[in-house]
Amino acid sequence: MPADDALPPLRVPPLELPPLELPPLDELLAAAHVVSLPMRVKFRGILEREVMLLHGPVGWGEFGAFPEYANAEAARWLASAVEAGWHGFPEPLRTSIPVNATVPAVSADRVPEILARFGRVDAVKVKVAERGQTLDDDAARLAAVRSALPDAAIRVDANGGWEVRQAIEALTRLAAVGLEYAEQPVPTIEGLAEVRRQLRAAGTPVLIAADESVRKESDPLRVARAGAADLIVVKVAPLGGVRRALDIVAQAGLPAVVSSALDTSVGIRAGLALAAALPDLPYACGLGTVSLFQSDVTTDPLVADDGAIRLRDVHADAGLLEQFAASAERRVWWLDRLRRVHALLASH
Repeated sequence: MPADDALPPLRVPPLELPPLELPPLDELLAAAHVVSLPMRVKFRGILEREVMLLHGPVGWGEFGAFPEYANAEAARWLASAVEAGWHGFPEPLRTSIPVNATVPAVSADRVPEILARFGRVDAVKVKVAERGQTLDDDAARLAAVRSALPDAAIRVDANGGWEVRQAIEALTRLAAVGLEYAEQPVPTIEGLAEVRRQLRAAGTPVLIAADESVRKESDPLRVARAGAADLIVVKVAPLGGVRRALDIVAQAGLPAVVSSALDTSVGIRAGLALAAALPDLPYACGLGTVSLFQSDVTTDPLVADDGAIRLRDVHADAGLLEQFAASAERRVWWLDRLRRVHALLASH
C-alpha cells in the first residue's frame, strides 16, 4: 500500500495491556535474574547494559526497558518478556534471518575494527547525528564503511537527532555514498513527512524509515496514516511482544525492518521470532547487536554467520548469570520496578 494512502481505523488494543495472560508477581520475582553486561564501545550513551531476564515454563524472556523509561512504557517490555517465557512465539515462516552490521558513532578509523566483528554482511546501519559530533564526522564514518564494503547496502540512523533543515542538508550530502534509507532523521511525525516531501521534490533517492515514531507513539500507526515514512522499524519489546508487532506491521501496510533494542541473545531470540513470522522480509534486520557486547548471557550467542542468524532457542547460562550479576542495589531497583510494572499490567 502506498504510504500516502489512507489506512483503516486502528484495531490494535492499547499497548499498555498485556498481550497474553500475566503470571502472578511472585512467579516472576522467583524467575528473575538481573545482569549488567559490558559493551565493547559506547552505544546509546552507555558502556554497561542492564537487563532483567525471566525464566518461564517455555523459555527465557528479557525485560530490558532502559532505566529512564516510565512504568507505562516499560510495561510493553514486560509484556514481551512474558510472551517469550510463558507463551512462546508464533510459527515461523523462515529459519534464517539476514542481518545488518551496526556501526556506532565511532571515529572513521575505528570502522574496520567494528565491521570485523560481524564477519560477512550485505547491509550496514551507521549511527549519525551524535551529540557533540559534526556532519563531517558522519560523512567520514560513512565513507569508511563504503570503502570497506563497496557493495553493501548502507542505512543511517539519526535517532531523531536532526531538525528538518539539518536532515535535508545531511541526507543530501550523505546520499553520495548510496543510502538505502534514513532511520528517524527527525523526532516528530510531522517532521518526517516534511523531510520525505522535500527529499522527493529534490530527487534525492533516500527512503525514510520511522522507528521512535512507531514504538514510542500511543498510536503506532499514525506515522503510516500521515504518509511520513516509506518503511517502519519494529522492535519486539517496545511494542509489547511478537504478536503485537505482527499486528502493527499488518495494519501499517508498509515494509518492515526488524531491529533490536540493544538486547542480549535472549531478547534477540524474540526479534528473530518476529522476523521469522513476517509474511515478507524485504530488508536485512538490525538483530546483529550481540556483537557490540563484550559478553553475553549464553555460551552460544545469537550472532551472524555469513550475514544471517539461524533461528534457534536460547538458554541463559547459570555461570554467566552469576558472573555478570548486577550489584545488590541494582537488583533491588529492578525488582521494585518489576513490582510497579506488573501492577500496572495487572490493573488493565
